[in-house]
Amino acid sequence: MNFEHLFSDIHLKNVSLNNRFVVAPMTRISAFDNGHANEKMRRYYERFAKGGFSTIITEGIYTDEKHSQGYYNQPGLANDEQMKTWEPVVETVHQEGAHLIAQLMHAGGQSQGNAYTDETVAPSENAPKGEQLGFYGGSGPFQTPKKMTEEDIKQAKESFVQSARRAKNAGFDGVELHGANGYLLDQFLTDYLNDREDQYGGSVENRLRLFVEVIQDVREAVGEEFMIGIRMSQIKVSDPEHKWAKGEDEAEYIFSTLGKTTLDYIHVTDGDGAAPSFGTDSRTLAQAAKDFSGLPVIANGKLGDPVKAEKVLEDKQADLVSLGTSALANPDLPNKAKLGQDLNEFDFESTLLPQADIKDHELQMELVK
Repeated sequence: MNFEHLFSDIHLKNVSLNNRFVVAPMTRISAFDNGHANEKMRRYYERFAKGGFSTIITEGIYTDEKHSQGYYNQPGLANDEQMKTWEPVVETVHQEGAHLIAQLMHAGGQSQGNAYTDETVAPSENAPKGEQLGFYGGSGPFQTPKKMTEEDIKQAKESFVQSARRAKNAGFDGVELHGANGYLLDQFLTDYLNDREDQYGGSVENRLRLFVEVIQDVREAVGEEFMIGIRMSQIKVSDPEHKWAKGEDEAEYIFSTLGKTTLDYIHVTDGDGAAPSFGTDSRTLAQAAKDFSGLPVIANGKLGDPVKAEKVLEDKQADLVSLGTSALANPDLPNKAKLGQDLNEFDFESTLLPQADIKDHELQMELVK
């Protein structure tokens, strides 16, 4: 196959991309203890750029020196020193002809490792389901978080603003707000995690309010020309089977509301990005985001097979595809697809166990150019 859709040009905001392949954000807990990006991370992101991906979205980057950090050895953009350590990473990716987007993440009640505090915060005093992830350094159930005050919410919003400013100053091509997978913004949207009775709780309109406010505040801080996206999901790290209570109707409200903001794209992730997300014969999550928001959409979830990914684009369910584990196994996947070469299978044990840090063998893989 020539994969004409996957290898077609597209513009996101004021950025021109030469293909539709995106590296999905993946937590790799390889930063220094102080949240500084380092040489191993620079080489890790460099490989995806050399391998033909037009765009790379970083792992979730924490936003403040309070409650946002989710994992030990997670990188930050919480201060200017952390910002400066990202500059060589950005420069390297740009030198290889790719673009780099910083994903900004506040872990909220799903935090399982924070160098600044032992306390977690969330919309309500409801712990996430399930247990912490061992390959990210956690163990046992999540702790019960402190219910955020209005001042806490204001501080969290400001942390997104300041980290977005730092991302722009570091040279990133844009920021992606992490509103998925059970982290703080998603906790506000999730009915069983948010039982607030103020303007941030109750109706889906209220539970989505923080998303809208953060988008607005970040846009005011970075200006009209800087790219802002958001990641959305029904599923969570701690609850992979979760669905929005009112299904496609709720999706329509959520995505249409986001479409009225100043966002430049929506990035959705699902168990299978090409499968119905709201029951038999329903839309995929990507199709719902595209239909209801009118914005460019990045689809994620088991789309590492280029034939499958091409079909998603051909059917106009999404505009780009982001790849996670298949990109780890094949940091040169776009180049391999162009040449019709076979892909490596992802090896969970050798890549993510005992810890999901960047392994030496990943950096030593020979790339197809």
